[in-house]
Amino acid sequence: MRPPLQPALADLLAYLGEMGYGDLYVDAPRAAARPQAPAPPQEPVAAVAAATAVAPLSGEAVARASELATLAGAAAGCTRCRLSEGRTHVVFGTGNPAAELMFVGEGPGAEEDRQGLPFVGAAGELLNRIIQAIEKTRDEVYIANVVKCRPPGNRDPQPDEVTACRGYLDRQIALVRPRVLVALGRVAAQTLLGNDSPIGRMRGQWFRVQGIPTMVTYHPAALLRNPALKRPTWEDMQQVRDFLRSC
Repeated sequence: MRPPLQPALADLLAYLGEMGYGDLYVDAPRAAARPQAPAPPQEPVAAVAAATAVAPLSGEAVARASELATLAGAAAGCTRCRLSEGRTHVVFGTGNPAAELMFVGEGPGAEEDRQGLPFVGAAGELLNRIIQAIEKTRDEVYIANVVKCRPPGNRDPQPDEVTACRGYLDRQIALVRPRVLVALGRVAAQTLLGNDSPIGRMRGQWFRVQGIPTMVTYHPAALLRNPALKRPTWEDMQQVRDFLRSC
């Protein structure tokens, strides 16, 4: 009898199966590496936990996280646009403040507004599987949205709302300084690239935002509505994975 699959591996295989991939091949297992002594614990950085959800941190990451925390504090009291009137929480961003990969979505949904964290609903679960499929974990990447407060009824954010929030996003990108940005969906792509092109024309292509290579792909929520988009999204993310490997 075969041993049961680890839950994470089972989720990954299920995701790749949904993409249309059948037989998968893995390298033969290597000899186990000699275990190393665990690194001594570091001081937790309490001041940045809410902004980054990653602790402890050290070195340059602490400085970045501290600035992100200051920015998150400013966003928490923001009333620059009408979205502030109906929010439960500001959804600033989460992840590694020195991530090599950063995702930018559109805006918070109902569950994100309730928890104050981006991509924690059904679309967030799918994004987690996409991240895992390119050999990353959610804690290794940074995730943010174009707008930090939930638009009513999950409508698209209006141009003035995007403009009011744009400074926060631009500063997040500048502080994290990822090696790759991924724009999830039409609103994120059009905002970052400053155009009005349809998502089908932009996806799968490389652009530059603040000098950072940027891949456009579909939003996970679109994949939930239309499973046919899963395969092209996976192809886009393979480009991201291969780019990061080559750097």
